[in-house]
Amino acid sequence: MLLSTAPRINALAYLSASLLLVASTGLAAELPREKPEALGMSSSQLGKITARLQDDVAKGVMPGAVLLVARHGKIAYYEAIGEQDPQAKIPMAKDSIFRIYSMTKPITSVVAMQLVEEGKMTIGDPVARFIPSYKDAKLGVEKPGADGKMVLELVPTRPVTVQDLLRHTAGITYGFFGDTAQKRAYRDSGALSGDYDNADFADRIARLPLGYQPGTVWDYGYNTDILGRVVEVADKTTLGQSMQQRIFGPLGMKDTSFFVTDPAKQKRIAEPFTADRNFGAGADFSEPRKAAKFESGGGGLVGTAMDYARFLKMLLNKGSLDGKRYLSPATVTYMTADHMGDHVKPGPFYLPGVGYGFGLGFAVRKETGVSPMAGSAGEYNWGGAGGTYM
Repeated sequence: MLLSTAPRINALAYLSASLLLVASTGLAAELPREKPEALGMSSSQLGKITARLQDDVAKGVMPGAVLLVARHGKIAYYEAIGEQDPQAKIPMAKDSIFRIYSMTKPITSVVAMQLVEEGKMTIGDPVARFIPSYKDAKLGVEKPGADGKMVLELVPTRPVTVQDLLRHTAGITYGFFGDTAQKRAYRDSGALSGDYDNADFADRIARLPLGYQPGTVWDYGYNTDILGRVVEVADKTTLGQSMQQRIFGPLGMKDTSFFVTDPAKQKRIAEPFTADRNFGAGADFSEPRKAAKFESGGGGLVGTAMDYARFLKMLLNKGSLDGKRYLSPATVTYMTADHMGDHVKPGPFYLPGVGYGFGLGFAVRKETGVSPMAGSAGEYNWGGAGGTYM
C-alpha cells in the first residue's frame, strides 16, 4: 500500500515498477515487523523501492510517501520517505495523515454491505427507495439539434439500483472525464457549488442526466457518494457516524475521518507541492482542516497507512479482525468477484484497466495475464487521486 502526495498517475507508475502490493495472506493484529527473508521476500529488492522513491523525491516528482508491504501477517517493509509538507520542510512520518480520496470508496462499500447483511437493504433495491428524487432520473441522449449542434434529449430509463452505485454502472459521471454533452451538463449546472449536505447533494445529482442506461457501462463518477446517502437513510444516521460506529472505532482506525479538527493531528496532514494542488476541471486538493456538511463517501476521507492496513487486514481475513466479525466470508468473496460480466461494457475512461473487471467497490483482476502490470487473478485494488494506492 502506497500513500504519497503525488498525483495518482505517479502512484500507478510506482506500482508497475516495483510491485507495491499488500500481500494476500492477512496481517497480524498488531502488525509485527519481520525480516523480509523470513516472509519469502528480499531485503535487497525491497531496498530498490526505497531507492526509487528517494530518487523521485530528489527529482521533485513528489514530496514524499509512506509505503507498507505485509505478508503472512507481518510487515516486511514500512518506510516513510521525503517530506510530509514540502513548503514547511516537515519530514514524512509513518503516521502522516493523507487525503485518501477514492480509497474512501471501499470503506463506504463495506458499510453498505453490512447493511445488506442486516436486511436493511438489498443490492437489487432501486435507489429511489432511499432517495425519492431518483424516481425521476432520466437518460441524456445526445442528438443533433435544429441548428446542427449536439443537444441532450432526456428519455426514461430503467431504475438505478444499489448494485449500480457499488460497481459504477449507474450512468453517473464526475463530469471531468471526456467532453460529452452529459458531462458538460455536470460541469455547467452549478449543482456542485455551495455548501450542501449528503441529502441535498444526492438530490442535485438526481436532477442531472444519466450518461448511459443503468447497468450497461462502467463510468467513473459520484456513484459512491450517492451510495453514502443511501447508507445514511438505511442506517438512520450520518455517513460519518455510521463509519465511526461500524468501522473506525471497532477496527482501531483512530486517525481516519472526514475532517481533522484536532490541532495536534492537523500538524500531521501531508501536503502536495504548491503547484500540484489541482486535478483539472476546477477540482482542487481538499482542505480537511475545515469541517463541512458534505461527507463524501466517494472521496472524502483522510487517514494513515496503518489505519488502512487494519481495514485491509479485516478484508484479507474474509471479514473478521481480533475476534470481531464485520462481514461474512461469503460477502467478502461476493464483493471481490467481478460484477461486470459480459453485459457491462468498459467506458471510454476505464480506470481498472485491461484484464480487470469491477466488483462492489474494487477493481478485480480476472486473469494473471493480459494486463501490462504483473499480478494474480483474484487480486483486488483501488487508488486515490491524491497519490494513494492499495
